[in-house]
Amino acid sequence: MLLFFALCFVGVAIAGASAYVIFWPLSLVHLRDRHPEVRERLGEGAFLKPAAMLWLLGGEYRQTHDPGFTGLATPARVALATVIVGLLGAGILALWSAALS
Repeated sequence: MLLFFALCFVGVAIAGASAYVIFWPLSLVHLRDRHPEVRERLGEGAFLKPAAMLWLLGGEYRQTHDPGFTGLATPARVALATVIVGLLGAGILALWSAALS
């Protein structure tokens, strides 16, 4: 039963990854078009760059004071957190299942 729930957590992580793949690139395009100084700070390849992901998870994107950007970045932040929580949950349940058998 634990492995079933671990698999459910993997499904949640996949759903979060799908949302992240949709919203984060849209956010980066918005930054490129309207906030080049922030885009420069994140650098090239910000889609999977750990520093940019931490910037997103930390909520520092709110400092731009652009409702259009925060409207795109907030779902990306929730999606990234969902991926992390889903994978952590799956890992913990898989380890717990292995310890019990």
